[in-house]
Amino acid sequence: MGHDGVPVTSQELRRLLDAVVGVGLGLDLQSILRRVIEAAVDLAGATYGALGVLDATGTKLDDFITVGIDGHLRKLIGDLPTGKGVLGLLIDADRPLRLDDLRTHPASYGFPEHHPPMGSFLGVPIRVRGDLFGDLYLTEKRGGGSFTDADEELVVGLAAAAGVAIENARLHDRVGRLALAEDRERIGRDLHDTVIQRLFATGLSLQGSLGLCEADPAMAKERIGAAIDELDLTVKHIRTVIFGLEADRRSGDSLRDQVLALCRESAGALGSEPMVTFEGVVDTGVPDEVAVDLLATLREALANAARHSQANSVSVSLQASPREVRLQVIDDGVGPPDEVRAGGRGLDNMQTRAARWGGSSALDARRNGGSVLDWRVPVPPA
Repeated sequence: MGHDGVPVTSQELRRLLDAVVGVGLGLDLQSILRRVIEAAVDLAGATYGALGVLDATGTKLDDFITVGIDGHLRKLIGDLPTGKGVLGLLIDADRPLRLDDLRTHPASYGFPEHHPPMGSFLGVPIRVRGDLFGDLYLTEKRGGGSFTDADEELVVGLAAAAGVAIENARLHDRVGRLALAEDRERIGRDLHDTVIQRLFATGLSLQGSLGLCEADPAMAKERIGAAIDELDLTVKHIRTVIFGLEADRRSGDSLRDQVLALCRESAGALGSEPMVTFEGVVDTGVPDEVAVDLLATLREALANAARHSQANSVSVSLQASPREVRLQVIDDGVGPPDEVRAGGRGLDNMQTRAARWGGSSALDARRNGGSVLDWRVPVPPA
């Protein structure tokens, strides 16, 4: 539902679904960026579009990909924008911007000679792993008038998917640089078995939301958001697979390496190796003394899952921020029995380790079956 009360129609949602799938095809970054801006122009009904990529400083544009202006006209216009004027305003604001006529905005620098006239404007940031990657710029709404709330909503959804596709391309570029063929084969198996299935399930979820557009627009929008979150989780898993490979090579003793080693060791008892995701400053932000209790908690949680859960799959998530360390062990098994919920020796040990640092530990049933251990402690001041 747009802010002006006009819902996104099923046809528009289907076009967004097609665009999301389209930007994820292939792994070449430049091709993905081109597809993103072409899809944005189509979704919003723009005459012209551009995607500006920020440089390493995050303050000006390093690349500028355009749609709607042919090569000859582009040469006549001359140097590409570097992020001044309204474009710079969007970089600084880091949020969507809509203008009825960008030429009348106080920050407008005007247009160089040979530049086509442009009035209506829609700008949307693209973020990759929380950092600003660049911005989408759309101008001249086809048929006249201004860009709408629904246009903005569609392009914001596309920008979120674009961030996932861009990060995915970067990660696969790292995989492509790996020298050992057996390493590539192992990664390929893992990506096929887990990531491809996750992407397929996400696509089905998006398709299932099409029929909700008119009946329940709020639910449709919630489904889109959940699908984008699932895509983000998929990228985290790809990243973890690559980190696992690097851990095998260096056989180090970082916290990340030790978590992966514990999960590999548990594969026999569990029936399969847990899927692991990392987020944040895992190797540098967790004090050594906290890491000792975290690893002991993980070891016990995996052992309990093997003994009691009857699960088909187990996943481990470790998040570290400057304020908190959070470990979650999730399974799809029978769920925790009542006596474990009330407290048992294993759970007491986990709670004691968390309480030592002013934290908490809880084992709860999941809404869709199985259980989740949530162990979190604040990071002590340095």
